[in-house]
Amino acid sequence: MNILAWIRSAFFQAAPDDTDASAFASAVKPISDPKFGDYQANGCMAVAKKRGANPREVAAEVVRKVDLSPWANEPEIAGPGFINIRLRDDRLAEYLVELSADDRLGIEPAERPKTVVIDYSSPNVAKPMHVGHVRSTVIGECLARIYETLGHHVIRDNHLGDWGAQFGMILWGWKNERDERAFDADPVRELARLYKLAQARIKPGETLSDRYKKVFEFEKEGKFAEAEALFAKLSADSKATRDEVDRVIAESRAIAEACRAETAKLHAGDPENRALWERFMPYCLGALQTIYDRLSVRFDVQLGESFYDSMLAETVEKLEKVGIARESEGAKVVFTRENGAPMIVQKSDGAFTYATTDLATLKYRYETWRPDLVLYVVDHRQSDHFKQLFAVAAAAGYGETDPRHVAFGTILGADKKPYKTRDGDVVGLESLLDEAVARARAVVDRNSPELSEEERGKVAEVVGLGAIKYADLSQNRLSDYVFDWDKMLAMNGNTGAYLQYAYARIQSIFRKGEIDVASLRRRVPAVALGSASERALAVAIVRLPETLELAANDLKPNVLTDYLFDLANRFSTFYDDCPVLKAEPENRDSRLALCDLTARILKLGLRVLGIETRDRM
Repeated sequence: MNILAWIRSAFFQAAPDDTDASAFASAVKPISDPKFGDYQANGCMAVAKKRGANPREVAAEVVRKVDLSPWANEPEIAGPGFINIRLRDDRLAEYLVELSADDRLGIEPAERPKTVVIDYSSPNVAKPMHVGHVRSTVIGECLARIYETLGHHVIRDNHLGDWGAQFGMILWGWKNERDERAFDADPVRELARLYKLAQARIKPGETLSDRYKKVFEFEKEGKFAEAEALFAKLSADSKATRDEVDRVIAESRAIAEACRAETAKLHAGDPENRALWERFMPYCLGALQTIYDRLSVRFDVQLGESFYDSMLAETVEKLEKVGIARESEGAKVVFTRENGAPMIVQKSDGAFTYATTDLATLKYRYETWRPDLVLYVVDHRQSDHFKQLFAVAAAAGYGETDPRHVAFGTILGADKKPYKTRDGDVVGLESLLDEAVARARAVVDRNSPELSEEERGKVAEVVGLGAIKYADLSQNRLSDYVFDWDKMLAMNGNTGAYLQYAYARIQSIFRKGEIDVASLRRRVPAVALGSASERALAVAIVRLPETLELAANDLKPNVLTDYLFDLANRFSTFYDDCPVLKAEPENRDSRLALCDLTARILKLGLRVLGIETRDRM
């Protein structure tokens, strides 16, 4: 049962007649400090301001009307018009007994399940995944698990970049610089090398073009003296000659154009390029799947950009037909209020853009699954693009789908810049996972020498991978965060390792006491909340359903991590204050039941985060 939703419903019924009842009810929030109660209604001040009345008088009016039985005591008015709500201890204890026998721990399936499409991870298949893919992958998977746990129908969609400019670079590299033996030994590594080689050949010319842009402009204007003087000034350090600069730029442009030509031939159905693409794709997809398997990430659908290629012309025709696309300087564009710059859907040379592909993708999703919600878990730099995309889709009549951009910040290094290796390269995801497990293994070897070699290896795997996921998910997704190995692997503080240890600690209680947990649940012992720490733990336990709902509504996994960290802290206080195995018989089973409920919630919550648990650590 979602107790917060139940209390909000009561306040909805008791809302003053001259206010928005939904807004008034949504102002009911959990209280973190138990001395004030368990929940607090904060809507009376807004009503009073609108009326020009005393907020305490408004609060008194609401208190007379609201009916919180049997869950809560009579609400109390505090401060300038807050209404504090405290759950009744007897009803709380009864409900804990009900939860002990409930496999779903009070999480009721949604009355009206939604179909939710979640677009996440979405790497370019021709390149190894790197640290930049962490956030989209783990946030998207966590949101999928949250919605599934709440009873919604989730479709995980990995929108793969398998058709863009990077493949043109690989095709150019294959035709000009391939190493057949290297490909036979490690196909993905060789394809990545070819991609980087093409980039390395193109980038110097682009850099020089930017550097000497003003020089070229002077020359076009016939200002040759000014151009010569500026070139000399800009080249003072490098001592580059004009011939050298022109040569590098020309070579760069030639290779860039050759790569674009290879991409165009691929899209046009060139037999050689299509055959190479089909040859490379299984290796690329296999490499991605290895990473996903290790992260316990799965997808229901993996449709690359290539899948939508045949739909692009039709997509532009539809935009023209409904009157929102028009020609501008030879290109076909759509202007929206969301952004001053137009959305280009077909270039002047006839080529389509990734915006066209995104429109075709959204249309396909709507027509195929009729989703209620489509979530795009993509970094914040794409915010303007998605504003345009959603506006154009709405204008084009792409159904009643609710598309949302789930933006997130950047992973930073200690220098507060995007996290990279010491050599300045982007950190590969596979090597990052390997390092996490290795570092976790050092911690496990130091803290748990009594475990067998095999057990320590398994613990290191779940702790290391869990540390990376939790460090990401515990942040407000909109914020950047600093990647810190020591912090994320700490056994105390708000870390995955701390929560995994809290779960293992409870299992050790059961082992030490030789407790048959299944038998304990069948007996359904009465629960006593005789101390403040027992009650505080009980209140945290019953907040699981509302926490998942809040995390889903806000699209923020850190709502769940904050809850689990608070639960673990309350359990630690309870464990210090209240003997469990040495308790008097009338309290022993009650406290064991609290331990069991806590462990079950920690395990479920961590599983929703994509993190495994171990009984021994």
